[in-house]
Amino acid sequence: METDVLGPPYERHTIDLGTDDEGPVVATLVRRRADKPTRRAVLYVHGFVDYFFQTHLADFFVERGWDFYALDLRKYGRSLLPHQTPNFARSLTEYFPELDEAARIIREQDGHDQMLVAGHSTGGLITSLWSHARSDRGIVDGLFLNSPFFDFNVPWVLRRPLMNLVGRTSSRNPYRVLPVGTLGVYGQSLHSDHRGEWTYELDWKPLLGFPVRTGWLEAIRRGQARLRAGLTIDAPVLVACSTRTYRGRAWSEDARVTDTVLDVEHIVRWAPKLGSRVTIARFDGGMHDLTLSGKEVRAEVFRELGRWVDGFLPPTGTPEEEIPPAPEDSAEGVARAEAEAKLAAGASGDKADTTTA
Repeated sequence: METDVLGPPYERHTIDLGTDDEGPVVATLVRRRADKPTRRAVLYVHGFVDYFFQTHLADFFVERGWDFYALDLRKYGRSLLPHQTPNFARSLTEYFPELDEAARIIREQDGHDQMLVAGHSTGGLITSLWSHARSDRGIVDGLFLNSPFFDFNVPWVLRRPLMNLVGRTSSRNPYRVLPVGTLGVYGQSLHSDHRGEWTYELDWKPLLGFPVRTGWLEAIRRGQARLRAGLTIDAPVLVACSTRTYRGRAWSEDARVTDTVLDVEHIVRWAPKLGSRVTIARFDGGMHDLTLSGKEVRAEVFRELGRWVDGFLPPTGTPEEEIPPAPEDSAEGVARAEAEAKLAAGASGDKADTTTA
């Protein structure tokens, strides 16, 4: 570990991932320790055109006694190298090696026996697929998805027939740039140089985003199709999103209180496909990254997240709550059942004697 760009107490570790068609590949694991030793940890994964800078999210968990980790995936943020195409991947499974290594470091090297995974937007889709693929290994104890990227925010004819066509051509030219809208409205709503309250590296998170390429689009499309077919994540899942979507391309004050990137109804529609223990929470006034919403909404997001964590991820070793017996299993219920059985047996014997006579 070395000191991170955020400065102390943040540290970072570079994960060597070998090479691909563009050359050397790395991912970056950022760590912030809680004040007291703990065996509980959070692993945060960012979205598209994003990286970890949300230190107030780390504050929330550290103050609750969790060690906080964030993973800048390959070709994102701290992990983006000069020779690479920003944020590009041909398959979402390409991210599984760095997630596996991050989980190994958290659990085996740093000694944590409980891990909550938090994924935002594209990170929410990636961590969902990874959690499903690793369900039989006991790696993920809980999953918090902040506005996960379960579907494209475009009309059906573009989401399905047209994207299927684009997908079939992606293998011939995966790096071809597609003429799609930018993230300008969302960027304006966030950055302090414009209409937002947050400061971050615009080289890693440009106001207008990075170009969308056919190979990346096909990777997302296949990942979303797999999710919609149904996953079997065996850990409890909290899916959180705004109550409204804003589709305008010009600035409006509504951009401060809505999701300007995804259709929130898609998130709610597909959330049950994650597994059998899914909780959905919606926040009026929430932005795409709920943790970057206005102060009051942000506070409500953290309150709800805290309640969910306390309910579904108590510290390891916490005694299970005693469940009162069902009426038929209680002592009185057993005695009553035995008495009724004796009465029934007696009535049956009387009937048999009468028949014989």
